[in-house]
Amino acid sequence: MAKEDGQVNIVAQGTSFEGKITSPGSLRVDGRVQGDIALSGDLVVGANGEVDGNVDAQTVTVSGKITGNISAKSRLVLENKSRIKGDIRAAKLIIDEGAVFDGKCEMSSDGMTDKKGEMVR
Repeated sequence: MAKEDGQVNIVAQGTSFEGKITSPGSLRVDGRVQGDIALSGDLVVGANGEVDGNVDAQTVTVSGKITGNISAKSRLVLENKSRIKGDIRAAKLIIDEGAVFDGKCEMSSDGMTDKKGEMVR
């Protein structure tokens, strides 16, 4: 997990949070978050972690469950027991065998899109 500003936040197992999370740092979710997450850093959703909301982060690594759209500016990793229901957008995508993904996928880097977010050919 990147520590550009030294800030790493944690939603621990057994903890439930409802509302929008924004941070210039990174976040690890081992509990449950109901709401959108917007980070300048990285997001890690542990094996027992659940997110019910849209995610926007630099790098997203999922071992648990996300119900919502995911935007990873750098890389998205779906580990073998992850469950994703929603659309994903990432510059790089890694899906381990056993991961479940239900949605649409768009792979692009920010440099490959125009001002409207449309793919430039």
